[in-house]
Amino acid sequence: MGASRGLILLTVLLILGRATGQLSENFYSSTCPNVEKIVQQAVYTKMSQTFITVPATLRLFFHDCFVEGCDASVMIAKPTGDAQKDAPENLSLAGDGFDTVIKAKQAVEAACPGVVSCADILALAARDVVVLVGGPSFNVELGRRDGLISEASRVAWNLPKPTFNLVQLKTLFAKNGLSQTDMIALSGAHTIGVSHCSEFAYRVYNFSASSPVDPSLNPNFAHQLMQVCHPGAGPGAVATFDPETPQIFDNVYYQNLLEGRGLLTSDEVLYTDPASRSTVFDFAKNASHFRRAFIKAMRKLGRVGIKTGNQGEIRRDCTTFNS
Repeated sequence: MGASRGLILLTVLLILGRATGQLSENFYSSTCPNVEKIVQQAVYTKMSQTFITVPATLRLFFHDCFVEGCDASVMIAKPTGDAQKDAPENLSLAGDGFDTVIKAKQAVEAACPGVVSCADILALAARDVVVLVGGPSFNVELGRRDGLISEASRVAWNLPKPTFNLVQLKTLFAKNGLSQTDMIALSGAHTIGVSHCSEFAYRVYNFSASSPVDPSLNPNFAHQLMQVCHPGAGPGAVATFDPETPQIFDNVYYQNLLEGRGLLTSDEVLYTDPASRSTVFDFAKNASHFRRAFIKAMRKLGRVGIKTGNQGEIRRDCTTFNS
């Protein structure tokens, strides 16, 4: 009887394993063996047209994974205007990130129709843009399927706010299985990219009744931000996260934090809070430590809320659910 029960349990586990599936680095080795080269070429072509491709694609991956999981739900466009991408928190996502995935998907479909998910293409593209600007390369686990839900109403409470303190950041990342170290490493993606004045101008104009300028800001940096975000600045005014090496994926972002040059409150708090300061200091002094931690965190991020096996679908068009 014990042996029979054991055999039944093993059979059930095997069936469940096939149903839910697992990610693997060689998932498409027989069905689309050149997928990584195809995506890499599409990403390179897009980046050669505009550097915005890099931060836009990386940010798109993060925003996708933190809402419904890494399932390309952020790519969906609805005529009703209430898809995930239409949420206020996502309106600043640059179109070049979306275009990168769409172009890569079209190239992959030409070689392997109906095989590779948009979710996997986005994960590959996020890795590829990092590599193209000097960041670390790493193997991407594949086998995700595309999600069937994309609602603007589900976005707000799942993404970090620029005003978050360390506890709020840790709580949100922990909900997605990511540690404090993972969170700090992923924040290092701010070594590239920009932020709109609406996200940080309060730090230099009306921080508090007693101090109009955030005292954690380097005075010279605060002055630079005032020049960018002056009262007459339009809604398109932006500042770079890393004014030193804005187009290189390096650890200067952390060095800036040590000097009070974190653009967002959620950046600077990583250093001003004693609970996370030692990790920021380590990453600022040891680029290799940051790179290793970033790889680990990106691979963990890529597993958040994944759909595998019979879940979801393989979209023919990344912007539309299959009919």
